[in-house]
Amino acid sequence: MKVKVRIIKAKDDSEATEKYIQGHLNVLATYGVTKVTSADTSWTEDSNVYLILVEAIDDNRILGGARIQLNSEAFPLPVVEATKDLDAKILDYISDFKPLEMAELCGLWNSKEVAGYGIGSIYLGRVGVAISSQLNIKRLLAFCSPATLRNCYKVGFRIISTLGDNGKFFYPKEGLIATALEIDDIENLSSAHFEDRDFIFKLRNNLSHLSQETGPKGSMDVEFDLKLPHLTSTSHG
Repeated sequence: MKVKVRIIKAKDDSEATEKYIQGHLNVLATYGVTKVTSADTSWTEDSNVYLILVEAIDDNRILGGARIQLNSEAFPLPVVEATKDLDAKILDYISDFKPLEMAELCGLWNSKEVAGYGIGSIYLGRVGVAISSQLNIKRLLAFCSPATLRNCYKVGFRIISTLGDNGKFFYPKEGLIATALEIDDIENLSSAHFEDRDFIFKLRNNLSHLSQETGPKGSMDVEFDLKLPHLTSTSHG
């Protein structure tokens, strides 16, 4: 199988964005999760949202993806909407940064079809962190389940211990836990594991290239096109 990993502005490509949304909802449904902030699609109207898409080259099926959403007054970050009623300190945390100085890596999913070829969720996390350096942000946030916490650590995220119960919240419902995370040194990634940090820096230094990734199911040819579409003209301050 051959796939392409590319970045789009969600607002500029409604067809691809809708495919991404449906794929994400389908994956969530297989886990019995239906009521999460991921189900809110108002972000599709936000010009500061970028989608990472993993597409099959032969038929353009979207096999996985993730979203990077910059913080703005009009479109609060998903982690804020998810936790503000549980711990108002998230609002103080966010207020320390100007609009567009902070972003969230969210809405990450991948189909089982590609998971066995070495391009599962850790792969999307690496790409998300890699392209964040193009946004000139001071913080990259994530709000993850226990199943993805280890991978988040590997790419450089650390718990925001001042929020919730040492970063943990009962979400999306009682009995399920999600953890608030941040990367505060996007450029250097001092907390990332060596292998992942090395991969991320290789992506940053070569945004467009061909690669072959290998997993338990075999090898997959991957075409990268990680240059962000034209950034908005809004100042980062």
